[in-house]
Amino acid sequence: MLPSKPKIAIVHDLLLKLGGAENLLKQLLKLFPQAEIFTLLYDEKETKSAFENHPIHTSCLQKNKKVAPRNFKLLLPKFPQAVEKFDLSGYDLVISHSNSFAHGVITTPKTLHLCYCLSPTRYLYDWKDEYLAENNLLRGLKSSVVKKILSDIRVWDTEASVRPDRYLAISEHVRQRIRKYYRLDSSVIYPAVDLDQFDLNQDKREEYYVIISRLSPYKKVDLAVNAFNESGKSLLVVGTGEDEKRLRKLARPNIEFLGWQSDRSRGEYLRNARALIFPGEEDFGLTPVEAMACGTPVVAFKRGGVTETVRDGQDGIFFDQPTSESLNSTLDRFEQLPDFDPNSLRRRAENFNFEHFKEAFIGVIDQYYGKTG
Repeated sequence: MLPSKPKIAIVHDLLLKLGGAENLLKQLLKLFPQAEIFTLLYDEKETKSAFENHPIHTSCLQKNKKVAPRNFKLLLPKFPQAVEKFDLSGYDLVISHSNSFAHGVITTPKTLHLCYCLSPTRYLYDWKDEYLAENNLLRGLKSSVVKKILSDIRVWDTEASVRPDRYLAISEHVRQRIRKYYRLDSSVIYPAVDLDQFDLNQDKREEYYVIISRLSPYKKVDLAVNAFNESGKSLLVVGTGEDEKRLRKLARPNIEFLGWQSDRSRGEYLRNARALIFPGEEDFGLTPVEAMACGTPVVAFKRGGVTETVRDGQDGIFFDQPTSESLNSTLDRFEQLPDFDPNSLRRRAENFNFEHFKEAFIGVIDQYYGKTG
């Protein structure tokens, strides 16, 4: 039976920036405020001290002074062994919050290990070639060496995949990937969105569209930049990342880059936008739900987790092909539609609130231990 005051650990792959995964980590910590964080590498400055009130345990790799946090990928071959060295023997519940290595922790027989899976590691499986090309993974090494490293990690990942007692997927899209690559079943628990941060706007909106995203190549922000270059429509881009310099050079004056913004500012840009543009394929996608919480419709690529949160024609519309032509054609169609009902959008977002997340997560624990109260 789970103790009345259980000792809980949350294992998060890398705590080096603030993004969607870190927002989900905040929700887990809201649910389990007594939890301690374990992570391979931690950068307090880049995470804006958002987790300073929680004990944070880093791996042996944190002491590696030869590799700066921004070059963490050079440590990739060492991550499997490092995550296995975490001592979790004194914990009653371990939640691995994983999209790469966290699920590989080793726990004792008495410990319940739940993996809240963001995705099986993309660059080991279906996005391997794309990640290698776009991110210059382990740049400077010969192609044969990189392929050998990834092959070795893929073998480790397969072995480590059976360590959790149960997988919880953030979407049906991820559940299918877990089944495909690990041959394991899982349950879907949609992430919680902090809806209190987002005020509903029922008034007239401004003429701009907005993207809120980490500026990494796989996010496909360049697709939207090319589309808005052609259309001349106003686009605001909120976020930073390794692709920012290239995107700024690509963009015409109708596209404005705003860099990193606080949660409050992000909410303001969302609530006043004509629509959120969501051009990439994501495993869930928090931002579309945040947009709907503001009463703002979504124009998204019809693939991935967004198809589970946004209803085509009710909460926004989808474009079918990952091209600027397809996006522009859809935007032209969007501008001819009647205005979307902000109240209906907000009600849709409420389906992804914290109470639903809490009920589902505690329900899983209750299946193992009985009512936890």
